[in-house]
Amino acid sequence: MSRKLLSLSLTATLMGGTAFADAPNVAVDIAPVHSLVARVMEGVGTPDLIIQPGASPHEYSLRPSEATAMQEADIVFWIGPDLTPWLSGAIETLATNAATTTLLEAEGTIELEFRESALFEAHAHNDHSGDHSESHDEDHEGHDHAEKDHDHAEHDEAKHDHDEHDHGHDEAKHDHGEHEHDHDDHAKADDHSGHAHGEHDPHAWLSPQNAATWLNVIAAKLSVADPDNAGAYFANAAAGQGEIDALIAEIGTQLDPVRGGQFIVFHDAYQYFETAFDFPASGAISLGDASDPSPARIAEIQARIAEQGISCVLTEPQFNPGLVATVLDGTDANTSVLDPLGSDLQPGSALYPQLLRNLASALAECL
Repeated sequence: MSRKLLSLSLTATLMGGTAFADAPNVAVDIAPVHSLVARVMEGVGTPDLIIQPGASPHEYSLRPSEATAMQEADIVFWIGPDLTPWLSGAIETLATNAATTTLLEAEGTIELEFRESALFEAHAHNDHSGDHSESHDEDHEGHDHAEKDHDHAEHDEAKHDHDEHDHGHDEAKHDHGEHEHDHDDHAKADDHSGHAHGEHDPHAWLSPQNAATWLNVIAAKLSVADPDNAGAYFANAAAGQGEIDALIAEIGTQLDPVRGGQFIVFHDAYQYFETAFDFPASGAISLGDASDPSPARIAEIQARIAEQGISCVLTEPQFNPGLVATVLDGTDANTSVLDPLGSDLQPGSALYPQLLRNLASALAECL
């Protein structure tokens, strides 16, 4: 009997190893998206995270292991060039055989336009119906997302040198505290002209509706590359969508006691979260690309805090504490820390829901 059990155990191990080995190699840009992909791939395989926690997605230098993951990828999931413009070149030169999915372009994705001014008007959060290509409910009918395939399999055949890993982007690490941009007046609409970005704010993963839509997109793309595991991918996506629905209700209940409170964010990265939970910010100290604010923008924010009695300023761990102190000088506003990328969380399927819970907790506690 023991020999039979041993044989069954060994067979199961071998079968499990074969299933895992047959899973496609998947590379993902940032930790929140990696979390969604990991949720869909549970029990089948594990995706590779390209941009490590704590690093800025706006500029990044690939490590050799990350370059290798890109080079070996069968599938790449990323937000798009509006968030990581440098990654376009890495995909073209490294992931030459990969099917690439740009999630900002995926069918059903909610997209919001960039906010250029330091101060936000409340009506702007309630007038975004035109930004939906279709409703959230429609996104979950069937698995027709496979029709919208943004694969970029026809890339240049240039080989990558891992020793020198020249990826066509700046090798310098990005320091949020030391930006060399000249922003004379961020309060003007044309102040953002020095930054290359598209029409839409790329921080779209902070919309739980987008996350639910993307789970289906991810399952569809994985199923094309790995049809043997299609059932598992779609089952995981459906379970993940149910978890997100419960998460939306949980966060809504958590925010209800402080609803109507006014707050300022340091980095204008949260409008998808604000819109999802109908909890608009009053303004942002820094633009959506995390560049340093101008003195004029700081003065405008300080005036808003004083005039409206704003009680909460939400910062991020990587920003200059001296700049935060300058903005808060002379006010009685509380401050709390937000982290839109989950930098202190363990990468994996549990990261995304915990990221949104942490945002809601920080906002509720600050208010």
